[in-house]
Amino acid sequence: MQIKNLSEFIEKNKLPKYRFKQIIKAVYVDAVSGFSEITTIPKDLRVRLSQEINILSFSQVQVLASKDKKSFKALLKLSDGKQIETVLISPLPGQWSACLSSQTGCALGCRFCATGAAGPGRNLSAEEICDQVLFWQQYLKKFEISGSFSNVVFMGMGEPFLNYDEIKKSIAKLLDPELFNFSARHISVSTAGIPAGIKNFAKDFPQLNLAVSLVSAIDKKRSELMPINKQFNLQKIKKALDFYLQKTKRKVFLEYIMLENINDTEKDADKLAEFIRLFDRQDLLHVNLIRYNQSTGGLAASSRDKTRQFKNYLLRNKISVSIRKSLGDEIKAACGQLAGK
Repeated sequence: MQIKNLSEFIEKNKLPKYRFKQIIKAVYVDAVSGFSEITTIPKDLRVRLSQEINILSFSQVQVLASKDKKSFKALLKLSDGKQIETVLISPLPGQWSACLSSQTGCALGCRFCATGAAGPGRNLSAEEICDQVLFWQQYLKKFEISGSFSNVVFMGMGEPFLNYDEIKKSIAKLLDPELFNFSARHISVSTAGIPAGIKNFAKDFPQLNLAVSLVSAIDKKRSELMPINKQFNLQKIKKALDFYLQKTKRKVFLEYIMLENINDTEKDADKLAEFIRLFDRQDLLHVNLIRYNQSTGGLAASSRDKTRQFKNYLLRNKISVSIRKSLGDEIKAACGQLAGK
């Protein structure tokens, strides 16, 4: 919701200031879907608010649910007609996490990502980003889905650090105790490796979680899979991460998508271990092995056996590593599958 519009509405209509707080609480805490649900304000005010202000900056096109009801994906239509997807998953019983999009497309063109295959798009505003959280809060309430909604990850459509100003504004709102009141430790941002963004993130949000999509620790191979590596190679990413680790003393998650016969050999694992050993604070680096979710580019996922072998090789080399459970593949809502269609 555009809070500025609400503030101007209150001032224009010479309403008492406490009305602003009542409405904010109803929208952000009580998750009302419409102003007509706010029984703490007069009926005529509810009507006027409904006529002049929109709670959400987009409209719902479709929501898909997995059979086990642990994953939901929403297709949303923005005011200019462009579309985005956002995801709600339950990684643990009774807990919900929202996966937010930051752009309507992506200019990076990573071979394993459906968003990249869709091509560049525009940046989302902080309002459009935060409204994805409001949408899922309303959805959980409307369908009486139990559980705690406490985690937000910027891992949807787009590269967050190419939209840093609006990401920064949206995170401020997510942390605001008067609005969403999320804990800093429960917000994560994933990047393909934009050094300036990593450094700014370290300075602005040292308590949040950072994930870097690494995919390969061999520059040539990474450039083939992630063209952005030609501009920001592994050496530049390491330099930015050194700054981040020194500034925050926080763990960084290295996301490694397992691709059959491409980056899943023992040599690849050895190069990854070698890259991590270059860091002074390698104890703060953790590798997440992620099984590739079918999207575009003619790629295939590494077998479960190959993934376990890769993990065990890293463990023998004293590298912190785990295989990350992936949810949402059934409804094309898993990592790398969002395309806004």
